[in-house]
Amino acid sequence: MELKSVGKDKRNLPVFIKAFIFLLVITSIGAVILFARTKPSLTTTTVSSTVTSTPTTVPTLTLTPTAWPTVTSTSTPNLEVKPPPVTSTAATLTQPATTPLYTYEIINTFPHDPNAFTQGLIWIDGILYEGTGRYKQSTLRRVALDTGQVLQMKPLPPELFGEGITLFDDKIVQLTWQNGLGFVYNPKTLELIGQFTYPTEGWGITHDGQQLIMSDGSATLYFWDPDTFTETGHVDVFDENGPVVRLNELEYINGEIYANIWQTDRIARIDPKTGRVTGWILLTDLLSPEELTNPSDMANGVAVLNGIAYDADNDRLFVTGKLWPKLFEIKVVPLDN
Repeated sequence: MELKSVGKDKRNLPVFIKAFIFLLVITSIGAVILFARTKPSLTTTTVSSTVTSTPTTVPTLTLTPTAWPTVTSTSTPNLEVKPPPVTSTAATLTQPATTPLYTYEIINTFPHDPNAFTQGLIWIDGILYEGTGRYKQSTLRRVALDTGQVLQMKPLPPELFGEGITLFDDKIVQLTWQNGLGFVYNPKTLELIGQFTYPTEGWGITHDGQQLIMSDGSATLYFWDPDTFTETGHVDVFDENGPVVRLNELEYINGEIYANIWQTDRIARIDPKTGRVTGWILLTDLLSPEELTNPSDMANGVAVLNGIAYDADNDRLFVTGKLWPKLFEIKVVPLDN
């Protein structure tokens, strides 16, 4: 009787105790569900890690921009200070013992805008296209060879420092120095039709018919996909003295890359497959300081040799320099030692 009485007492618990037990069970179930929902899964962690590790320097291409980008410049206007990257080893530009040396013969001399800070030069269908630099003065322009007259000019925004140019797939591509921005133009109208970004400085640019080739002032030449402007490979330039740095304006000529070496009177002929310098073109005394508007600009490393254009149809090579009043058609000949 006592056991039955106890069992009966349990079944007949007061209502408030039953309610308390019911609430306790419901609360426990809710806590389990909440924990399951908020607990991070391995899948979520993996996806998050992948996104974080994606490089932030992948170039992006924007077609048909509606306006120039807004860029804040921290550099002193019109002051070009372009040392090689600290990771580069400066090459000794003494006369190499085994690399062939070349000199020049002047075939023709043409007038050139003495205020043009030449950064890029190309020849298209009888017209010179020139990219100029310096803050507040950078342009893309079409120039008549015989007269030096500027036929058409597209100024860049004042905070951009223009650099090298090339023509690929009937589009002109122009780099900027430290802004990490490149631009694409219609060559007939100079209308801006696209822009892209890249992670290095921009110095010179050319192409081999399949890919773009650019320099950033180091000893490295970068190869880009011409549609996405992403790097597809690179080659380090060298001669028997070591790495050749300060590769500047570029021109692809008959399977070789011709490169101005900043603040020198030399052009390197480079094998694009190996990076080996196959020859040095010495352009010493091509222009005298007295011919400059400011003769001291040459000694100060401002009015330096820069600008290479090639007329493939007539096998003509043109060269000029920053702030030079003349542009030269030259013939490259072996140096008679």
